[in-house]
Amino acid sequence: MSSDKTDLQPPFTRGAVDIIERKTVYDGFFKMHKLRLRHRLYRGGWSGEMERELFVRGNAVGVLLYDPKREQVALTEQFRIGALEREAGPWCLEIVAGMVEVGESLEDVAHRELQEEAGLEVAELHYIRSYLPSPGGSSERMHLFCATADLSSVEGYFGLADEHEDIRLRVLPLSALLAALDEGAVAIDNAASIISLQWLQLHRDRLCG
Repeated sequence: MSSDKTDLQPPFTRGAVDIIERKTVYDGFFKMHKLRLRHRLYRGGWSGEMERELFVRGNAVGVLLYDPKREQVALTEQFRIGALEREAGPWCLEIVAGMVEVGESLEDVAHRELQEEAGLEVAELHYIRSYLPSPGGSSERMHLFCATADLSSVEGYFGLADEHEDIRLRVLPLSALLAALDEGAVAIDNAASIISLQWLQLHRDRLCG
């Protein structure tokens, strides 16, 4: 009897990678490791030794804020150094987000960042999914949530001055954001926001209760 379920698991796991040497080559606001390694090959045997640089980033949490009554979404707008050469400029629209610190749960981070970047406390978080933003060179894993809230009077300026944060919280119609996604507009061009908005497009009916 055939099954509709397709096995998506690769034939190799972590044990198929031999780390010969690992060095910390930069240790600042971010960390960079240099690794010498080899790994198993599909055709059998081992690869030759190779060097790879790894951007050590850890876990991050992102939260999409949605007002089901008004069908509005709140997004942060702030300067991003990685978008310095972006055609539309380095101020980006994004979901609320932050890094997981030692001893924090994912939910702890979500609530902390909602307070710091939006001045909000929410009762419930809806888990979306987690993913690797750039597995070709970074260890970061992003965990996404959606939170519902009354967004009627939340626009303003937020962020921690001692972390050089200058964050503008904007409330926008969900319909306009979904249209921008459909058109491929550069206004929304980061993975966490795109994934979260597409999830909301599929699941918003169950958030209205």
